Amino acid sequence: MNEQKYPHLFSPIIAGGTLFRNRIFAAPTGVSFVDSDGLLMPEVGAYYERKALGGAASVCISGGGVSRRGMAYGGGMLPYENHRGMPFYTYVTNSITRHGCVAALELQHGGIHSDQAQDLGIQTYGPSDTEFHGKPVLAMTEEIIRETIDDFVKGAKYAKRAGFGMVTVHGGHGWLIHQFISQKTNKRTDQWGGSTFNRTRLAREICKAIKENVPGLVVELRISGFEGTPDGFEIDEGIRIAECLDGYVDILHVSAGSSRFTVTHPSMFDPDGVNVRLAAAIKPHMKVSKVATVGALSDPALLEEIIASGKADIVEMARGLIADPDLPNKARTGRDWDIDRCLRCYHCFSEVMSSGQFCCTLNPTIGREEEYSTAPLPAEKKDVVVVGGGIAGMQAAVTAARRGHRVRLYEKSGRLGGVLLCEEQVPFKKHLAEYLDRQALRLEKAGVEVFLNHALTPEEASKLGADVIIAAIGSEQAMPPIPGLENTVPVTEAYAGPEKLGQKVVILGGGMAGTELAIYLKGLGKEPVVVEMAPRLNFANNSCHSSAVMEQLGKLAIPTHTGTKVTAVEAGRVRCSAGGEEKTFSADSVVNALGRTPLQEAAAAFAPCAPVFYPIGDCLAAKNVYEANRLGFNVAMDIGK
Repeated sequence: MNEQKYPHLFSPIIAGGTLFRNRIFAAPTGVSFVDSDGLLMPEVGAYYERKALGGAASVCISGGGVSRRGMAYGGGMLPYENHRGMPFYTYVTNSITRHGCVAALELQHGGIHSDQAQDLGIQTYGPSDTEFHGKPVLAMTEEIIRETIDDFVKGAKYAKRAGFGMVTVHGGHGWLIHQFISQKTNKRTDQWGGSTFNRTRLAREICKAIKENVPGLVVELRISGFEGTPDGFEIDEGIRIAECLDGYVDILHVSAGSSRFTVTHPSMFDPDGVNVRLAAAIKPHMKVSKVATVGALSDPALLEEIIASGKADIVEMARGLIADPDLPNKARTGRDWDIDRCLRCYHCFSEVMSSGQFCCTLNPTIGREEEYSTAPLPAEKKDVVVVGGGIAGMQAAVTAARRGHRVRLYEKSGRLGGVLLCEEQVPFKKHLAEYLDRQALRLEKAGVEVFLNHALTPEEASKLGADVIIAAIGSEQAMPPIPGLENTVPVTEAYAGPEKLGQKVVILGGGMAGTELAIYLKGLGKEPVVVEMAPRLNFANNSCHSSAVMEQLGKLAIPTHTGTKVTAVEAGRVRCSAGGEEKTFSADSVVNALGRTPLQEAAAAFAPCAPVFYPIGDCLAAKNVYEANRLGFNVAMDIGK
């Protein structure tokens, strides 16, 4: 008998007549790789297959729109009328199921939020008359409701033909079914509105129709256990909603939220497993349906506790299995130390929204699985020297070593981790601190020769006989020509030693470093103020994380002053100008969070030290963890080709 560290998590479960190999399901996530006809491209199969290969019991494809009048951006329409679509979907399901994993397809309808349909001139419908983007949304007639139920059945039939073993009907997060469930949007007085039982009728009728017309298909329904808005329903109503659905679905997938992104998709400021309480409250009321929980989950010990304690029957992860698709296999085989736990930094969301590219701060292979799964080992083994042990340097070193190269890494300080070590005590950055420790351990296990407290010089490097030099020496605190700026505290020192700061702290710079520091200091009982020269706070391209940060700044009542230029830092105060007027802020401490200056010239000095030279990370251009990881990984993959 094989003794399992997490016996409950890896015990099989039967739902809807289907056996799932464990309790870890990959929640629906979408990718933007479609052709001009809106059909899935082969890269999509590789993306989903990677999760199945990593050990998940079920992998769900997101965004199967069931109706043209319900098309919403980001959803995608199932290609019912295009016979070319079926081979694409069957390719994806084959990619998933050949690893003993159940393929699932999410079915959704935008209802009120069918913005793509509106843009195409299609009349949109919801439970009640309203407006969306200034255009009228009409209340569904009985006939349209019945057509919509049939649309979901058609979607389920399409899924079954394509090889899916389960459908996830999206009844949460503000989509059509949720709009019927919620009293905020459902003002009807007929059988489809009023009481909780009537408002859940559409969900019941859809799931019942799928069960009757598509036998053998597991039916999962996602709902929101609470709405997370001032006028939204709470968990007591969530329990009543669940009771009305028990037995109509095989799995009740309990999520959260309606219109607030940071509720539907928890941020780094939320605790791990923030939504588990919702499933735990609902589960005792379920007599037939299995209960799944989702949201901010990536720790196998927590997942085991959820199942063992009976809070839920199934745990679902979206971003957790993007950051590390191998999480199930690693947990099952006792390699917890090697699991990359999602930072909840929202880079994946923000990037796919801005550029259509799917990526992850910690996982440089996401979205390019097909390319990296077939990458050959290097034809020649090289001697590689990495200068700098921050994010980029560690990633380059561990990747190169795993590919068979000899790697020596030199770090000028006594610890690996680089500039981000300063944030290791920040509560909402705990998964980042864990990642830095994990990378250090990976270096050891990969056989990298690490030299700490060794500031390697170009002269010394040139004598090492390396084939490849990788300069990852980072950046330094920016020092714009502001009188008195030399008397401020660098933001890294403020993070590392907040106890050395006074009570009133003025933070110069409203980027991520400055605003997150303000949130951290406020949690320690200090009184931070953020001053930013630009007309708005600067969150680069991470629009989703900016929403979470702005929520926290408002919740904690942290003053921020944009359009405010610092003119001088003096004893006990900061002088600024804003709109032609002078402003003065009293300060016990002033923190410089005005950005980083790349050490480009120092990095360039290593160019003559080996036949091949790569500058990576902040010394190339001060960016973010994602860019550092991505470049470190990819240059290491290039070595020896």
